[in-house]
Amino acid sequence: MYERFYGFRERPFSLTPDPSYLYPSRVHREALSHLRYGIEGHAGFTVITGEIGCGKTTLLQTVLRSIDRKTSISRLMNTMLDSRDLLEAIMLDFGLDPGQGRSKPYLIRDLAQFLVNERRAGRLALLIIDEAQNLSVTALEEVRMLSNFETEKSKLLQIVLVGQPNLRDLLSRHDLEQLRQRVTVTYHLEPLTADETHAYVNHRLRHASIGAPLTFSRPVTDVVHRHSRGVARTINVIADAVLLYGYGSDKRVIDLDLTNEVVSDLGLANERPPSDGDTNRPAEAAPPAPAGKMASSFEVPEVPLIERPLAIDVAGPVRPASVHADLPLQAPAAPAPAARVNPGHRVHGEAPPPQQGWWTRLRRGISGHPRSAVEV
Repeated sequence: MYERFYGFRERPFSLTPDPSYLYPSRVHREALSHLRYGIEGHAGFTVITGEIGCGKTTLLQTVLRSIDRKTSISRLMNTMLDSRDLLEAIMLDFGLDPGQGRSKPYLIRDLAQFLVNERRAGRLALLIIDEAQNLSVTALEEVRMLSNFETEKSKLLQIVLVGQPNLRDLLSRHDLEQLRQRVTVTYHLEPLTADETHAYVNHRLRHASIGAPLTFSRPVTDVVHRHSRGVARTINVIADAVLLYGYGSDKRVIDLDLTNEVVSDLGLANERPPSDGDTNRPAEAAPPAPAGKMASSFEVPEVPLIERPLAIDVAGPVRPASVHADLPLQAPAAPAPAARVNPGHRVHGEAPPPQQGWWTRLRRGISGHPRSAVEV
């Protein structure tokens, strides 16, 4: 639609994985190196993980394009399979016929014979399982058993598992310890940084352009990065919509106002963007209270209405370590029959009473001195 208007031979931000558009960022170069080492080095299991839309499929397409013809590849995309269906799917993708109603031992024998024949012919057998986080534990155990096909010097089958971050959690299970020990290459694909997002967007624009390429300024790509959090697929969605809006507005130059309008119309402006341009840093938890100290109740912004009397249990097993042994311990005085006052309630115009520390109130309660309603 907008290709001729901006001088593109094709849409630069199509969601279809295209290896020719792969931007060689640091994480993508490292992931490619790990994949190639795992495959060419006969390393056994290789595990690649990454967030949804980070470019794992494009990465795989790039690797498969560079593999020579001496490699037989079985690539599974649908992983909602049990162990037997998984075995049959692997055989079908290798070009083998599992037959109808054949028992599992016969299937394993035929697969093993195929792998031996491939090795004798000087060919490498490669199994790639995409979306591996959907595999059940029994299916993963079946994959592990396939890795037992080996000679005295090397594996007959190279296995690559690709999935979302919860694949790492799945492999950390205690009952998958044997599989985890066989993983020799692993890499996690991180989202793009703000600098990489700027380079990624303009890289795709240059690749799709016929003549002088259109460019997105750094303020524009910073907005794209902030609301996409560096996820390549979301970057493509926003950038494609920006070009479409620019075409509809007859704008040859993509400006910040147009980009903000697109982000708002896509419903991304209402999401809370990360601060300081850091999309990969998790929110830091508040530091715990120091050992042996209690948090002050006055730090709580809202104090609920308490409908029953409060009393300090001095006979309980927990007591402050700093209570002196020579203090006379007496039972606390019986509560007055008067109605309790909400600690958060205050009469209008009345000066607030001085707040005392919890240690002072505790000593007064232990000594039998009455406390005011506000202190209670």
